[in-house]
Amino acid sequence: MKRISSLLALLALVLLLPGRLHATARPASHPDDTIIVKLPNQATMTLFVKNKAQLREMRNYKLDSLLVLLDGYITQAEAAGKSSKSDQVTMEFYPAKDQPGKKVPEQIRITVRSEDGKTSSKTMSRTDVVLGRVFGMTVYDDQDDKDHDHVSVRISSTPDSVKQAERKAKQEERANRAVHTSFDIDLGLNTLVNKSVAQGEINPDLRPIGSRYLSLNYHYNIRVGSKGSPFHFITGPELAFNNFMLDKNYRFVDDNNITRVEADPRNLEKSKLVMTTLNLPLMASLQFKGKNGHDGFHIGAGGFAGYRLGSHTKLKYEEEGRTRKDKDRGSYNLSDFQYGLQGVIGIRGLDLFAKYNLNDTFKENRGPQAQALSFGITLLH
Repeated sequence: MKRISSLLALLALVLLLPGRLHATARPASHPDDTIIVKLPNQATMTLFVKNKAQLREMRNYKLDSLLVLLDGYITQAEAAGKSSKSDQVTMEFYPAKDQPGKKVPEQIRITVRSEDGKTSSKTMSRTDVVLGRVFGMTVYDDQDDKDHDHVSVRISSTPDSVKQAERKAKQEERANRAVHTSFDIDLGLNTLVNKSVAQGEINPDLRPIGSRYLSLNYHYNIRVGSKGSPFHFITGPELAFNNFMLDKNYRFVDDNNITRVEADPRNLEKSKLVMTTLNLPLMASLQFKGKNGHDGFHIGAGGFAGYRLGSHTKLKYEEEGRTRKDKDRGSYNLSDFQYGLQGVIGIRGLDLFAKYNLNDTFKENRGPQAQALSFGITLLH
């Protein structure tokens, strides 16, 4: 940006010659005052200040030395921006350490950003300068408009694009890590498949909507290969809750250490069996980035193993005009060890999952023989 030096000179003019300023007040709802400087060469500078003390902060520095520093730092940032594939580059400088004893800012942060117009052929470049925690300046340079420049100076406020650059840098740092963690929630439905019951026993038919599945997952996403590799392994603890809600007026009972489904004489509003397990998955995943660098299409498959932590039945019914809820804790002959297959497919923030238990839900010859199948969506991914 060849004209930045002349634009920085406007800053000195504003601070040293305040009598030439044309000031306009901002609306009462805004805490800042606005000062607009218009010069004969059609350049403009806009300052937002909360009070005069903030404006005087810059007088602590020798402006000629400060402008030389800024010119050199901006030149370095521009050179880095031209060689970078990203449209935004942020660099930090520490002049107080390099020049001890001199009145210079402790830190200067410069962000160079290229803004390509999508609806026109114009190209706009933008440079944000932050001096310490007090003073910030934004320079717009329209490369297609050689007659107009605009400098926006804000006291005690970090420019928005610098905040965006910091957020983007953190996102890129996270994406470049070989291992990163995430917390997500699987929310879906349960069903029993491959059901087989002894002669004379009742088939455990489930309510489709009432039989819900919930899993709280803390996952480790491990990249395999160099930076940019789409191949990952996913593992980490999962706390899962399987709800099996019976249809009609049936309930699960433990009869002589055998779990059966039988009719209940009461008018049951809800009858379900809940199983809580701690699982550990291991999935191979392919994760691709979209054109904007954000998460794109991804797919994964693998297995899981787990252990039953607890289980109980819950009945809800009306009796003598009152709603009653009975909860009975017990194993109900559910299999202690769980294992199976699982997979996930998604694009951007939308993920669909499916889990299929290879083991029988109940112990052999101790209850209905069936496997659990769970499916749904992943939240907070």
